[in-house]
Amino acid sequence: MAQAIDPRTPGIRLQVDGITLHGVETGPKDGPLVILLHGFPEFWWAWRYQIEALARAGYRVLAPDQRGYNLSDKPQGRRAYDLDTLAQDVIGLSDALGYGTCSLVGHDWGGLAAWWTASRHPDRIERLVAINAPHPSVAGPYMRRHPSQMLRSSYIGFFQLPYLPEALFSAGDHRTLKRSLQRTSRAGTFSDQDLAEYERAWSRPGALTGMLNWYRALPLRPPRRPPGILAMPVLAIWGMRDRFLEFGLCEQSLALCAHGRALPLPRATHWVHLEEAEAVNAALIDFLKT
Repeated sequence: MAQAIDPRTPGIRLQVDGITLHGVETGPKDGPLVILLHGFPEFWWAWRYQIEALARAGYRVLAPDQRGYNLSDKPQGRRAYDLDTLAQDVIGLSDALGYGTCSLVGHDWGGLAAWWTASRHPDRIERLVAINAPHPSVAGPYMRRHPSQMLRSSYIGFFQLPYLPEALFSAGDHRTLKRSLQRTSRAGTFSDQDLAEYERAWSRPGALTGMLNWYRALPLRPPRRPPGILAMPVLAIWGMRDRFLEFGLCEQSLALCAHGRALPLPRATHWVHLEEAEAVNAALIDFLKT
């Protein structure tokens, strides 16, 4: 059983592009840097089963709360959350720790940010792992060609509305968000204690709006196709029972890579990094060291 890190682990605060980002950092100070990027609606603790495993394998690990989440700053306005800004945050985190290059592991929205960082700053990224996350430039065209994916993604339209999503998600001790995690994962993936930790993060002032602004920023600057094929090695880990994202998005994303491969996990859902932690950890360590 993969070892989970304590959710109250003391973190660090890094100055990045005029804001402060909180994160948990561990592993040897001279080890290769791996940045773990969480998705919606998690925070750094999304990587509770991966952090210590990677540190023991010799990597310096940084798991940040991305902008808008938990203990990190929450700039006002959706324009503060466009993809180029999110990518610049990642580069800023690497700079703040004194690294010219790093490897990225991203899940869900964190995976989109990882893909985009690798496309916009290819000289800074050594290896990329995307976990149930498509390249941003693939997602829109794929949805328009596949109505089934459009239906799965219909919630994004609701997230564009002002105020109403925040009201829904905060009602009843964040009941809707909790149920969403439980209903889209394998039984037992999110315990009551886990959900209490997430609720603690969601309850911070401005957090729900900051989290939703990642979605609300998408129409402002729709992702364009990257200028070239990604040259760094890319691994796409995919839980095949994902209720949000079809595997075709993975295949289309890997078509943008010179050295990309998929690792489908048949029994896993969107939350594969939690459900199949040992398999994911083994794949990460094997991929990052080769």
